[in-house]
Amino acid sequence: MTASQAAQAESGDWLVGNPTGLQLASALWIGSVGLLILGLQPVLLGALYTEGHVTGDELALVATAEMIAIAIGSAIVAMLLPARNMRWKSTILLVLLAFANFWTAYAGSPDALIGARTLAGLAEGGLVAVATELIARSRRAERIGGYFVTLQTLAQCALALILAIYAVPAAGSAGGFIVLAIVCLLSLVVAWAVPNDYADLPKEEQFANVATVPAITALLSILCYFMFFGAVWAFLEPIGAQFGIDGRTVGLMVSASLAAQVIGAMTATIFEARIDYRFAITIIGIIAAICSVLLASGPGLSVFWAAALVMGFILLFIVPYQIRLAITADETRTAVLLVPAAQLFGLALGPVAASLLIDGANFRPVPEFAAATALASVLLLGVFVLVARRRGRA
Repeated sequence: MTASQAAQAESGDWLVGNPTGLQLASALWIGSVGLLILGLQPVLLGALYTEGHVTGDELALVATAEMIAIAIGSAIVAMLLPARNMRWKSTILLVLLAFANFWTAYAGSPDALIGARTLAGLAEGGLVAVATELIARSRRAERIGGYFVTLQTLAQCALALILAIYAVPAAGSAGGFIVLAIVCLLSLVVAWAVPNDYADLPKEEQFANVATVPAITALLSILCYFMFFGAVWAFLEPIGAQFGIDGRTVGLMVSASLAAQVIGAMTATIFEARIDYRFAITIIGIIAAICSVLLASGPGLSVFWAAALVMGFILLFIVPYQIRLAITADETRTAVLLVPAAQLFGLALGPVAASLLIDGANFRPVPEFAAATALASVLLLGVFVLVARRRGRA
């Protein structure tokens, strides 16, 4: 094969553009830094709650503010800003996120914490778009998406273990956020390996492409699924405490759950082409509901462990199939750019909606609510399939 033939074969993997392996890996890492907080929330927010910096309601507000800000930041960068000067954008966003993490470490009030995490979320969302914009340009978006969630979860798993065993016991929640800030600063080196300009995707009438029943139901199904996980994840420590499980043990569960997420993401990457996305999303939604019901039933330590590990596995196993769902709903791939926003809005709305059901120190309604949202995601998939069949897309 000649050099030109090799280049053509490689570019065949991309709808537009032809990034090198290093450039792709760098973009995926930058996006992963933006999502580190997703795996670390139970450890860091749990520490803030244990240290008395926030109440249960304030904990939900902090988590919600950051998740909504990530969703807004990713949507703005992906939908409204051109994919140009990505190295400088990555650099500025990393510095901004490092500042927000340092601010969080020394914030003296719940209002300051909310402000710091909102700023962090906007920067994190922009970093996520650095990765998702490139993924959307791939002909193998599902597989590249699988690589993305695998990379980010490996990083989350390693950091969660470091924070739970070393940083938080030694320096409290402040130590954890300082570690996050240092990771951002170290990642500045990687930012300059990102492709500087992404080739343009056709974006004519992009909002019209999303404002259709198939696209809306697909994105709502994704949102509801992540509401399930967001509700349980944000309150995992107080749920465990209600059933006699200490915070350190929950911290270890978080790290183990993140390891299970890595396995789930890798498994989905291998099997994503062999399993129909509709079947996968339906079965995973049912499993999510069962795990939530188990957490609400007053489980012992072994059942709590099992539920946490299963939820970790299915969380990222489903992502490549959700990407396929979005591509099926909108072949222009505009909806794919909004998948992270749908996921993050779900993670944001889950805790705040569940917090409205909490009665004093009784957190049992949280997993009950999570079960309902998991089943809602399956029902919305059913609506999508019916509508898509009428339009000949499924």
